[in-house]
Amino acid sequence: MLGSDHLPGARSISVPLDRLDAGVRRSTGQGLIELLETLGPPLRRPRDEEEDRRRLREDVLAPARDSPLTADAWYRTWLERICGNGTVTRLVNLGDTDRLRRAVRILEIVDSRTDTAPPLPLPSLAATTTGDTKALEHRAPLTTLVLGALAERTGLPRADTAEAARALWEAHGVVGDDLASRVLVLGLPATGAGLGEWLTDAAARGVPFQVTLHQLVTLPITVTAPVVHVCENPAVLRRAAAGLGAACAPLLCTEGWPSAAFHRLAATVRAGGGRLRYHGDFDAAGVAMARYAIDRHGASPWRMSAADYTARVDDAFPALTGTGPTPWDPALAEAMARHGRAVHEESVDEDLLRDLALDPAATPPRPEGAG
Repeated sequence: MLGSDHLPGARSISVPLDRLDAGVRRSTGQGLIELLETLGPPLRRPRDEEEDRRRLREDVLAPARDSPLTADAWYRTWLERICGNGTVTRLVNLGDTDRLRRAVRILEIVDSRTDTAPPLPLPSLAATTTGDTKALEHRAPLTTLVLGALAERTGLPRADTAEAARALWEAHGVVGDDLASRVLVLGLPATGAGLGEWLTDAAARGVPFQVTLHQLVTLPITVTAPVVHVCENPAVLRRAAAGLGAACAPLLCTEGWPSAAFHRLAATVRAGGGRLRYHGDFDAAGVAMARYAIDRHGASPWRMSAADYTARVDDAFPALTGTGPTPWDPALAEAMARHGRAVHEESVDEDLLRDLALDPAATPPRPEGAG
């Protein structure tokens, strides 16, 4: 076809494209490109492919860029992150123009909610935004995308576990089960039929009481306590009940990551004119929860200073796996980084119980084995 030979045994031969095109045209009457497209599928032209990818990327990003949430710094930071970490590129490669659009719609819905809004069941949110009640199950691709944005919005850790995922959803009033969302209460009298009566009776008896989100919604209460303390670990509340009983100041326990029930009860306390004082573990998660309680509920730090930490830290305590900023006392983050040890609430509960004693003469019992 080309009128040329190549050496016997040669594994390849180089031919200029213009010469090959001329030879094909002489032999077939068609140019090289015409012949190849006649014999097979259309040729892939890099310039056209790049333009197609650019248009597809614009289609994927358009709903996110058109959202009113772009006015919020957390949203812009999240959008910039998913554009830079390959998330949007993967959606473009998949030709998926729906996932980001649905994620943005979900974010718009949860961002518009208030602390007093009725809880939103997770399956209902999924059905409303995708038509599939299971689209937001744990570790589903859409769930991962949305929870990354909610972590950016709240400052809470990314949802690497089911518990962290629940915390992120419930921080925005979205619940999988309003009966499973609970907050542990001690010494918090309230008014209101049903739940208010139960809480008042439990406070008079010095008995801990589990309050569900369902109860808080169906049996609304009013709380007028001027100060309500908050702890993270139920062991602290248990010891307060045993040592102080009815003489304990109002105390809530988040039992780990704050639930939607906690957020609703905290909002009720504030609506009644009260303020919250928050204490948690001196570790990365505890600091994150304290920071969030301060930002969301206007809580005051309760024995969460650098001095409180250094007074109790010990080399025998667990190693820290991170710290995080402590804007209420920057020296605390510095001290935690310097010592590299976590201090859990159980190690400082004597200090906490002294603050919780309504009767100044009440002295909390010392733990077994204490000197």
